[in-house]
Amino acid sequence: MGFDFLGLSEDLLSVVEESGYTTPTPIQAKAIPAILQGRDILGIAQTGTGKTASFTLPMIDILSEGRARARMPRSLILEPTRELATQVSESFEKYGKKSKLTMALLIGGVAFKDQEQKLDRGVDVLIATPGRLMDHMQRGKVMLNGVEILVVDEADRMLDMGFIPDVEKICKAMPQKIQSLFFSATMAKEIKRLTDKFLKDPKEIEVSAPASTAQTITQRLCKIQGGEKEKRVALRQLLDSETIKNAIVFCNRKSVVKIVKKSLMVHGYSVGELHGDMAQSIRTETLAGFKNNDIQILVASDVAARGLDIPDVSHVFNFEIPNNPEDYIHRVGRTGRAGREGNAFTLTSPSERKALGFLIKFLGKEIELHELPGQEAKPQRSSSKPASKTASNPVDKNREAPQAKKQQDEKRPIESRNSKPREEKPSPRHNQQKDQIAFGMTDQVPAFLLRDEPKKK
Repeated sequence: MGFDFLGLSEDLLSVVEESGYTTPTPIQAKAIPAILQGRDILGIAQTGTGKTASFTLPMIDILSEGRARARMPRSLILEPTRELATQVSESFEKYGKKSKLTMALLIGGVAFKDQEQKLDRGVDVLIATPGRLMDHMQRGKVMLNGVEILVVDEADRMLDMGFIPDVEKICKAMPQKIQSLFFSATMAKEIKRLTDKFLKDPKEIEVSAPASTAQTITQRLCKIQGGEKEKRVALRQLLDSETIKNAIVFCNRKSVVKIVKKSLMVHGYSVGELHGDMAQSIRTETLAGFKNNDIQILVASDVAARGLDIPDVSHVFNFEIPNNPEDYIHRVGRTGRAGREGNAFTLTSPSERKALGFLIKFLGKEIELHELPGQEAKPQRSSSKPASKTASNPVDKNREAPQAKKQQDEKRPIESRNSKPREEKPSPRHNQQKDQIAFGMTDQVPAFLLRDEPKKK
């Protein structure tokens, strides 16, 4: 079944065809017709399944009729991160190029004035992060009583980042009669409570089991005997041994991102970094360089784990096991997208034994072990010590005697070590007088005492 069976307009179908897509993904095939019918949607789909197009395409057709008013957007899309929001805006520009829809992007790191100017002119599509949208609402620069369609994307990530209270406030500021579309990779209890509160008889779409990874991704686990330094060595070995088109290296902390990036740069790799402390302009520039293959390896925090649409990432490396096991799904989902084959390697050290146990329990299966090149197990030092052999084999004690004697000699004074032992030879005089015994004296008796007395005449 192609896109022409989903009910999209001819103009939109021609744009999709120009983009190179011919067959919709499972979530697109199920969600697009239901959205065009005006149904609320609760979509549970793993990352990389074409979620973004499943709501942007029908929204373009629905909003094609009508006109936006100043400061009153006709639709609202909430995204947890700046990168995801920017990516959705790019999708609207790509698929809506034959429409006359206006759009505004409200994210942090950008001046308020430019965003306010767009809101004042009126927009059909407003794409925002919860924090920046709340700022504009408090300033009185945006009103949500004209919203017709609400999209909450990556709802589980919203929960992880603490945005659920803001999402509830935003939802309460909108009319009751709106079409609501909620998408999430996993369905936590808090997300279920939110959807039960704001969705009306939603069509539930689940294209794969929660907490699962795409079947096209080969996953491997590399156990490292050491700490971060040994991990960096192992990472370089993997980069050199694998056929890598481009790769994302995920770290838990921004400080580790910087260290790993610097290490790879020193060793001559084409590398960039991406984390939350960077200015938005630098983040955008770095991400663009990675998409354009100007940067081959991107070292990133979990800010890059969700929804980044880089279609052909060949490898993902987890330099550290994520603190939240669910983030493993999203990290690994950066590769193997849209049916392509992908590779994911996770490096783990002895200190991460507990985190590894949680991850395996979450996945419900073991991750296949991968033997690192040049990381053969070294023999234990204790097995090569002669002392251990003597403890188990008494015969070897004679072999150790010279060594023991040498150690004893080293403790003696230098003079006694250098002098040869004196040979004890019996005195010839003593041999001649062997019948005579001198009590308390030895062969050291002075010679004049042993002289024979002269015979009397």
